[in-house]
Amino acid sequence: FSTPSLDPFCPVLGGKPAAMPAVRREKTGRQNRSNPMSGGMIKANGDASGSGTPRGPANPLGLGGMSLPTNKKHGQHLLKNPGIIDKIVQASDIKPSDTVFEIGPGTGNLTMRLLEQAKRVVAHEIDPRMAAEVKKRAANAGRHNLEVQETDVLRGKWPIFDVCTANLPYQISSPFTFRLLAHRPMFRCAVLMFQKEFAERLIAKVGDKQYGRLAVNCALFVKVTGVCKVSRGSFTPPPEVDSMVVKMVPRDPPIEVDFREWDGLMRVCFGRKNKTLRSSFLTKDVMRTLEENYKTWCALTGAPQSKTPMKDLTLEALNALNLAETRAIKIDLDTFFRLLFEFNKRGIHFSNISPGAKVGDQPELDPTLFLDEGGEDDGDMED
Repeated sequence: FSTPSLDPFCPVLGGKPAAMPAVRREKTGRQNRSNPMSGGMIKANGDASGSGTPRGPANPLGLGGMSLPTNKKHGQHLLKNPGIIDKIVQASDIKPSDTVFEIGPGTGNLTMRLLEQAKRVVAHEIDPRMAAEVKKRAANAGRHNLEVQETDVLRGKWPIFDVCTANLPYQISSPFTFRLLAHRPMFRCAVLMFQKEFAERLIAKVGDKQYGRLAVNCALFVKVTGVCKVSRGSFTPPPEVDSMVVKMVPRDPPIEVDFREWDGLMRVCFGRKNKTLRSSFLTKDVMRTLEENYKTWCALTGAPQSKTPMKDLTLEALNALNLAETRAIKIDLDTFFRLLFEFNKRGIHFSNISPGAKVGDQPELDPTLFLDEGGEDDGDMED
């Protein structure tokens, strides 16, 4: 993503919005690239071999499913720490009238707690063995407010829900986040477990090393806060990476912005986030694309073309906010909005100029919006 004008799948810098591509499975972080989803057999005493990515709550007391083998194809690692489950339930703030959407119930430790508090729990479980186990466990406990659908959460039909809880395979963190934030009607909150590296990028603040497109773009839709860190030993079998639980609360009212314009600006600014904006914008590719967009805008609106070179118009917009020598990692959400306004009022656009999707109105989002940003320039501060 370091060359914003070359991404064929995104409505960025002059490209027209494309149909949503097939979901791409993302890398799970430098620590876990060599073996992202290996698993093992859960033994009677709770020990296990193998490592991979956490998935689905387990039963630390051995009440259900502890003899089931984990499936490395699905990246299954079962949560066994009751203290973490308590924190997830508390952060979810479930009301008696709520429908809870749970992804990856596993053998049902978290599910059983959700059933106690919610009117209805709808769970998506891709593994038929786990689905049968959690249904059996709920029935044995006299809980009849559980609906389990054996489906891939990225492809299945989602219910209308108030609260979402997810302990999903980390290789689908980005596409899942994309679909969650595009879901309508909007939920009240979501409490999700992610790989620690991905979660840190979600909750990063201005000036943090992890601050980038992921944090800024998610901030358009939700306020994200950290709930707790989760050690590897909280899972059976333990994964190779640590985890973190985060909470997302939708913005009310939602921020309204031409999404395609916004995403185009973000890709330029964060393509190399430790470079100054002057350096990021004055590349040949960016200048050429902005020039083409400007000519198109003038032709469609009947506005006369300025005799000022595009380089000077660009610097004029940056200097209006004293941002030419500022790096994207130091700029907050409000300032980015002001910068987009400065560009647009000079006729400078970052996508085709047809009306863009509004954040609050069933947005047509690009799934690459929420991809992990490991490929961004996190290196030196030189220009």
